[in-house]
Amino acid sequence: MPTTETAASTVLDIHYVRSQFPSLAQTVNGHPAVFLDGPGGTQVPQHVIDAISDYLRRNNANTCGAYATSRNTDAMLADARAAMADFLHCAADEIVFGPNMTTLTFAMSRAIGRDLAPGDEILVTRLDHDANVSPWLALEEKGVTIRWAEIHEENCTLDLADLASKINERTKLVAVGYASNAVGTINPVKEIIRLAHAAGALAYVDAVHYGPHGLIDVAGLDCDFLVCSTYKFFGPHMGALFGKRKHLQRLRPYKVRPLTDAVPNRWEWGTLNHECIAGITACVEYLADLGRRAHPEAATRRAAIVAAFEAIHHYEHGLMERLIAGLRQIPKVNIYGITDPARFEERCPTLALRVVNQTPDQTPLALATKLGDRGFFTWDGNYYALNLTEHLDVEKSGGFLRIGLVHYNTAEEVDRLLAALKEIVGS
Repeated sequence: MPTTETAASTVLDIHYVRSQFPSLAQTVNGHPAVFLDGPGGTQVPQHVIDAISDYLRRNNANTCGAYATSRNTDAMLADARAAMADFLHCAADEIVFGPNMTTLTFAMSRAIGRDLAPGDEILVTRLDHDANVSPWLALEEKGVTIRWAEIHEENCTLDLADLASKINERTKLVAVGYASNAVGTINPVKEIIRLAHAAGALAYVDAVHYGPHGLIDVAGLDCDFLVCSTYKFFGPHMGALFGKRKHLQRLRPYKVRPLTDAVPNRWEWGTLNHECIAGITACVEYLADLGRRAHPEAATRRAAIVAAFEAIHHYEHGLMERLIAGLRQIPKVNIYGITDPARFEERCPTLALRVVNQTPDQTPLALATKLGDRGFFTWDGNYYALNLTEHLDVEKSGGFLRIGLVHYNTAEEVDRLLAALKEIVGS
């Protein structure tokens, strides 16, 4: 996170940023389109679009062939691994590509489950996306016990004392989200990983929602596995998993016989989505370019990525403070999650809302529809954070309205959204 001293040097050039995203120029019913749906998938820069189309235009081939386009594909895959390694701060051979985070997590849970026995325990949380819950719940068929870490309902933060109390000598894995995709809470993942390792357990981190908002350093975290989705941080619809090399070598993946046993390829089933992987390098380079604009002296791509997230964090938190302050002026709107400005470092600019004592025309779906007609793209429902919406007893009444800010949004868009909500909900 940026310090006060560096904040002035990490100003984001919002005009440059928005010029990189062609989709932002759209209109709906004569209104400028305002993309507040980033938690479900961000927009992509033109360079990502160009990289995908260029691969299909020039190098569409399978791997390991004795001809030019196949060799170019091999080189492209190596470049993409190196790019994701810089993004996450790990080695290139610790990067596994897959269709999405859910598929990668199911694959890893199947392999980890091979070594588990009745009486072994896995700890999950009420705050997580179900893709970091259901793959572990499926291991109950082997007699594995699934335990739940609870939350503080008043601000939707993890109860760390409860989590710590449920880690014991039988715990084999702790699965936790880096940040909640529903309410924006950033979890103390480094401390959770430390607690898991102290008991001899593995730590599996879902960083999908945190990816566009904060710097990820798997080396500093010392996590065993971390998974993300590139379409959540300005790239194509793909998933990427970091696994410590020793685990990727030790665990036994389910795979076809001809597939190599070398890491990381042994974890990648069948032919990969090459054109989208070509876009991964471009989305990482987009972030690095932002960092170089803020800090031209950044000597490496990783250093540029660090600088980019300093600028992104500073800018997004300004938007978030503006949005939360405005929402608190609408008495009928209830914000779920952290609202204390003193704790804003513990949340992402993702907000879950409901109208107090909602009427049928004020459900999350009704609000999202009315906002959508005005050009504001928001989400309604549970966003697969099903355990949270059930726990808070809002699932049957429509879940939440979710507003997700990212660094291509503007203060003017926030102000127009607040005005629209006041009109729809009433002050």
